Amino acid sequence: MHQRSDGPRRSTCVTTKSLNHFNSSKNGMEMGRLNYRASRKQKESRLRWVDEDTEIDMEQSSISSEEAAGSGSDSELRVGARQAQDIWNRQEVEDGLKALPGSEEISTLLELGEEAGLVKHINGQTTGLLMASWRGNAHMLTTLLDFGASPSVTDAEGRTSLHLASCATDADCVNILLEHGAPVQVWDAHHRATPLHCAASVGNITSLRLLLKAGADINAGLAGRSALHYAVQSSAIDCVRELLKTGANPNTPQVYTETPLHVAAAMGSAVCVRLLLEHGATVQVQFGPWKTTALHLAAEDENAECSKLLLDAGAEINAQNHRHQTPLHIAAISQSGETLELLLQRGANPNAEDTDGRTPLHSAIVKIYRSCECVRLLLDAGASVNKPDAFGYTPLHIAALNEISSCVYLLLTYGGDVTARTNGGVSALSFIVRRTPDILPRILSQLDASIKLHDHEIGDVDCELKLDFHILVPSVERGESGLLLTFIEVGQRHILKHPLCEIFLFLKWKRIRKFFLLSLLFHTIFVLLYSGYMVGVFLRNCPMAESNETQDSENICGILMVVKVTGYVLLAFDTLLIAKELFQMAHSWAGYVTHWENWLQWLIIISVFPCVLHHHSADDVSQDVLTWQHHVAAIGIFLTWIELMMIVGRFPIFGLYVQMFTTVALNFAKFLLAYSCLLVAFSLSFGVLFPNYKSFRNVAWGLMKTVVMMSGELEFEDIFYATESPVLYPITAHLIFLAFVLLVTVILTNLMVGLAVNDIQGLQQSAGLDRLVRQAELVAHLESMLFSRLLRCLPNKLLTLCHRSALLTISPYHRSLYIRPNDPRERRIPRELVKNAYHLVANRKEKSRHKFRYSSTSSDTAMRCSDTDYIKIVYPHSRYSAKSETESYGTTCPISKHQQHEPTTDQLLIHIAALNDELQQRDIATNQRLNILTDEIKALRKDLKSI
Repeated sequence: MHQRSDGPRRSTCVTTKSLNHFNSSKNGMEMGRLNYRASRKQKESRLRWVDEDTEIDMEQSSISSEEAAGSGSDSELRVGARQAQDIWNRQEVEDGLKALPGSEEISTLLELGEEAGLVKHINGQTTGLLMASWRGNAHMLTTLLDFGASPSVTDAEGRTSLHLASCATDADCVNILLEHGAPVQVWDAHHRATPLHCAASVGNITSLRLLLKAGADINAGLAGRSALHYAVQSSAIDCVRELLKTGANPNTPQVYTETPLHVAAAMGSAVCVRLLLEHGATVQVQFGPWKTTALHLAAEDENAECSKLLLDAGAEINAQNHRHQTPLHIAAISQSGETLELLLQRGANPNAEDTDGRTPLHSAIVKIYRSCECVRLLLDAGASVNKPDAFGYTPLHIAALNEISSCVYLLLTYGGDVTARTNGGVSALSFIVRRTPDILPRILSQLDASIKLHDHEIGDVDCELKLDFHILVPSVERGESGLLLTFIEVGQRHILKHPLCEIFLFLKWKRIRKFFLLSLLFHTIFVLLYSGYMVGVFLRNCPMAESNETQDSENICGILMVVKVTGYVLLAFDTLLIAKELFQMAHSWAGYVTHWENWLQWLIIISVFPCVLHHHSADDVSQDVLTWQHHVAAIGIFLTWIELMMIVGRFPIFGLYVQMFTTVALNFAKFLLAYSCLLVAFSLSFGVLFPNYKSFRNVAWGLMKTVVMMSGELEFEDIFYATESPVLYPITAHLIFLAFVLLVTVILTNLMVGLAVNDIQGLQQSAGLDRLVRQAELVAHLESMLFSRLLRCLPNKLLTLCHRSALLTISPYHRSLYIRPNDPRERRIPRELVKNAYHLVANRKEKSRHKFRYSSTSSDTAMRCSDTDYIKIVYPHSRYSAKSETESYGTTCPISKHQQHEPTTDQLLIHIAALNDELQQRDIATNQRLNILTDEIKALRKDLKSI
């Protein structure tokens, strides 16, 4: 009855308890879609026997901002995982016994208790013995053994009667078989288990002791799965204690093998963990290709008690698995606040990075939980709030992309940088605007809170306001205008009108405008040199040469020496201009090619060379300068002055006028394109009707003449009454000409003028905001050049001097400005900006006083009504009351107009939520202020140490 097989295959018992981790896609990162995955894979609640050649699918869950996180409770899975684990499925054993010869007849005999029939049955001493052992029928088992049945008989899977009796939780059968000489140290056909393994797996302490007393090898299968292993996975505490007491080895001789300690930690069994550690279990062993330690599993199981036991036993707190994740990463993913706090208290590194550069703070932001407790614990422990991962995503990116507003606001409170960008160039503020727009009012409230009363009261002459620029300058490493530029990019340009932003931008422009003036001076000199050379060479009244033929000496038109020198200097400036453009290309290629002014600059650079580098053989303009060079010179000098106009337009005071010009010009170009068919129609008609008129003999010049006629230059007499070009088709010509006058000269031209006026009015209405936008963009551009990585090759002293002259806030404790709005001597800031800041503080002060006065009045009214059974709930903006059952028997206060309509439960909940939110904001603002003070103290200490 032994099963035939090609050979025993060594099997292992695998607990498919996967570690959560992130799985990101770089391509998705560049598209601005964060592929952080947040679904936790459900753990298998039971252990499976698998062969070594069976593929084990260890699915790796991940945090996804785009997909819904996995649902379900882990608690149910863990409860199931702690139930007793059978080595073999009971139904499979039943089916195997039914497949034995005579199983049906023997089963009936066992149920009826017919000893004689069972003994006489041909298969009674084999099938009958196995079935009696499995069913725990001690009487029939004794009878069969007394009549000579062999206790070593096996089923098709090589399981002996002692295996089956040990699995049946009936110690009597085990004792009977041992008394009749049943082999104790015997394996099944697949070398999976001995009877001792079976007794441990079902938690039968009596059978376990009998087998140990009979000489069972307590460490059998130690290289794979020992009896202790099965006792732990079945949560059989008594069996675990007995085995360890008897001398079971809690460790395994092979590396990267699952030990009983791994199983106990994964199941959250603190008792088993304690017993194993007390008997010498090693805590540093890593399991499988995932290199998981017991502390990783305990952190994933959210069991702080097991984690504490392991740490007390010397577990490596910063041990890394195959993805370089520490137990702190796993606890953060599992949202186990208690375990997380324990690990941080024991010294876990809150800034440890995994293979993708993600810290535990990245891992703690899980969409399915939407909780900020773990995030707060990590931030309080010193986790880097702006640490980017390998793809450039900071925790603020992930929180915004997962639409966790509370977490976003918490990260902002701890200094989260909304200007941080991914490798694809997407800012955190862009995610906030799209995914958590409810954060924007809170950002505005933080801007409001940054302007506060510092000394004296509002209205006093010595009243002093403090403007704190910390929120606008989270970091000076990339410059100071990054936040303002980000506001513009995400469509929140109106925030620039906030008094704090306006004042900061004004001061920043005063600080950095010297670099813009240097650039403007350079371009002005270049334009003057180019213009001077044009006057000295191309604007002279010299006959143009069609070729390089020589002319008479009296007709020579020479080039002055000063003009030649001007040409050489112009070439030098042109070379510097090339270097400047190459630097900008290297600094930001993507931003460079998308800006049309850069292409205009290259056309100017190229036009200089053919204009200056001409032949000098005859020293004669008529001989050295050819006709095509005049064309190039005309276009080049025109573009040069246009470029200078655009540069001057970047200056804030001239920007509006240049913007008007460019906007109207662009709209006029669109206008002409839209009505080009009408112009072409009249041009061709005029060419047919006026063939004798010189302007219409050529199609191209005829179209140009038609466009010129739009301005009112019709030349009616010259066209219709000129003797040298008579009209050949009078009636049709007059009708078409009249149609042109009405449709084009009158309607189309006036429509164009109306559109231009409309554009100018719109620009004038938004002139202030447009000026701020242009100013912020110019400041950001200049800062990006000054802080470019390409300038690091310059001497440090020169680079530091440039940075210090451009920065408004040199150090963390120099990011505040104190102004006296009522002092006429305050001239650092324009009075209009000071007035806006003063009104902001005054209005906030008045609102707070109004709320306090209203709340006090409401409280007094409630006190006066205390003699009656009247319960009143007071809110800042409304009153709600709920009457008690005895109200009808007493006198109540008169109901005000606010109380005529009884509130609903939803209204009450809404006001409660509003009050709670206000309280939370004030708490966060207080924490933010404490963090700022801490940073200032640290900076002062650092400066004192350097001194």
